[in-house]
Amino acid sequence: MIPANRPKDHAVASIVVPPVVHQDSPTADRSSASAATQPVVRRRTARQRRRRSWSALLWVAPAFGMYAVFVLFPMAQSVQYSFYDWDGIGPATPAGLDNWKAIFTRPELLNSVLHAFVLILFYTVLPVGLGLVAAALIRELRPGAFSTTARVVLFIPQVLPLVAAGIAWTWMYSSNGLVNQVLRAVGLDQLTRAWLGDFTFALPAVGVIGVWVMLGFCTVLLLAGIGKIDPALYEAARLDGAGRISEFFAVTLPGLRREIVVCTTFTIIAALASFDVIQIATQGGPGYQTMVPGVQIYRLTFLQQHVGQASALAVFLAVLVLVVIWPIQRLGREK
Repeated sequence: MIPANRPKDHAVASIVVPPVVHQDSPTADRSSASAATQPVVRRRTARQRRRRSWSALLWVAPAFGMYAVFVLFPMAQSVQYSFYDWDGIGPATPAGLDNWKAIFTRPELLNSVLHAFVLILFYTVLPVGLGLVAAALIRELRPGAFSTTARVVLFIPQVLPLVAAGIAWTWMYSSNGLVNQVLRAVGLDQLTRAWLGDFTFALPAVGVIGVWVMLGFCTVLLLAGIGKIDPALYEAARLDGAGRISEFFAVTLPGLRREIVVCTTFTIIAALASFDVIQIATQGGPGYQTMVPGVQIYRLTFLQQHVGQASALAVFLAVLVLVVIWPIQRLGREK
């Protein structure tokens, strides 16, 4: 029963549950938005990369065009001519591998390659070795006029044209030249000779010119390398009781590995491709005692009109330089 005193207008309140509205969370919104924009960003990035590639190619195209016209195309033609017997004017006849076989069967061609390897001793081994010693000695000098003068004097041969160097040394090697005058002055008359005309001493005499030319380059480059070595390493070596020689082999020599690789690469290429000095000084003589591939290629092309044989020797020389230089470059890249 309902109590009599309960108000009539009183009603039982009912609980009204509002409808649940499902809304996406902000994280979900961002994920869906990023997923939707990823393809757009990728396409935009790809377009930017293509634009950069095309712009880079446009900048490189002129230089590459010149390189292709004046280097790659002649190289390809040389390879082609090496399989033909051609005098440079008339029709060419196929020669197969005859021009290549001649490099190993004709003594004057094979000896020219061997002479180039002999010149590596004078163009590379001696300049790099003497350059290391000279750089180490100059490093010990106090900065001043004498140190600067020593560097300039050593580097002057590298600045002079090789033709001028060849002419100057031809005069000094003559019968009444400076070399023979010095020998007579010290009582060694029996050693005087026409150095560039002697079958035994002509090639070493030309090699000495190479030593004189390359020594300055190697010395200056190695001096720059020594300047980059941390002085603390030398101080630590001295604290350990290392002397000058031990310090050189323990600190200086390992720190100059990259510079030595550069010197070796440059001088080996100069030895194998030597032309200027020998053409001016001896022209490959006496006989074929100082003949090198560069002079032989010139003679075969312009004097004997054997363009096919000259092309084969030129391509062989280029491959030989790459084969000799490649392991040296690999050694320089190792850590």
